[in-house]
Amino acid sequence: MLLEGLQLPLTTPFYSDGRLNLPKLESNVARYSRTPAAGFVVLSDFGEPTMLSDDETREALRKVAEAAAAEKVLAAGVARDSVAATLELAEAAATLGYDAVLVKRPSVFRGGSSGRQDKELLTYFQAVADRSALPVVLHSAASEGQSLPLEVVIELARHPQIIGLADGAGGRERVRAIKEATVAVKRDVIVTAVFAAVTARMQIRDGAARGLISTDTLKGAAVAVAPAKMATKTRTKAVGFQILTASTTAILDGLRAGAVGTMPGFAASAPQAVYEVLAAWKDGDEGLAQEKQTRLQAVAERVEGELGVAGIKFGCDLNGYFGGRPRLPLLPLSGEERVEIEALMRGLRN
Repeated sequence: MLLEGLQLPLTTPFYSDGRLNLPKLESNVARYSRTPAAGFVVLSDFGEPTMLSDDETREALRKVAEAAAAEKVLAAGVARDSVAATLELAEAAATLGYDAVLVKRPSVFRGGSSGRQDKELLTYFQAVADRSALPVVLHSAASEGQSLPLEVVIELARHPQIIGLADGAGGRERVRAIKEATVAVKRDVIVTAVFAAVTARMQIRDGAARGLISTDTLKGAAVAVAPAKMATKTRTKAVGFQILTASTTAILDGLRAGAVGTMPGFAASAPQAVYEVLAAWKDGDEGLAQEKQTRLQAVAERVEGELGVAGIKFGCDLNGYFGGRPRLPLLPLSGEERVEIEALMRGLRN
């Protein structure tokens, strides 16, 4: 699966009484589908994954799969502390037509690194990847105790089912070190004629368009019909171990070091502003990319880095997406914080 471009981490809407708000999730996804985001990540850290039950997780995954445009890559945050529980959610995501699963360090391993813990981490991710119904994307968060040691990432990159890393734990040097250590990793992925990702739901759609149908009105056997639209023309592309920067402030540094895209939380609040950094870089205009990155710096440091989920959700509200309140015990922004963020984001409306 191709992970290039902006992989947008969705927030999870709730009603004022704390219930999961699936209609607002559907509405957000439908609108995000009209942005230049290459894909959506459901239940990353900014989606409050630990706040949802397994049943709610499945419902959220289902609703996003139904609402998202078929051309958008879908990755599901399925990490649980046990291998068995993680695999159950990975299977559910595969059934719904997802393209990959996002798996982070289990909470039982928080707190530094040691030889024994690194071995346990390797065992966890390898056991998940060995049996997962979908390709695995590692998630190394920036939060203390949640990052993945460099040596662990490099070892896991060699697993044929582990296709990439969303990295919020380091900057240019860390990305460059991973790229250099995994240069021998090569995989073929299916892409469109313009080298965009071919998603599982695109293949299902095209398969259905080419298939046989039966109709009671014709009172006959199944008959072949012309497809409603031409099947997607595909080709293959060789890719390495794919790295996404998971911090808005590190987008450009990551791209310079070899990252193929980005997955920053602030993208849920301002997808166009984040995408413009990538677009300028892809066009070869590094000066413009730096200008766009600098424009995001202060607001992203405050909203994404300091205020977290509550800040991102308020940013969504400012730009016409439904953010709402985080789920308790997380608290919404204070009045002063709301005024501050509104001022910071005044030039980032989209």
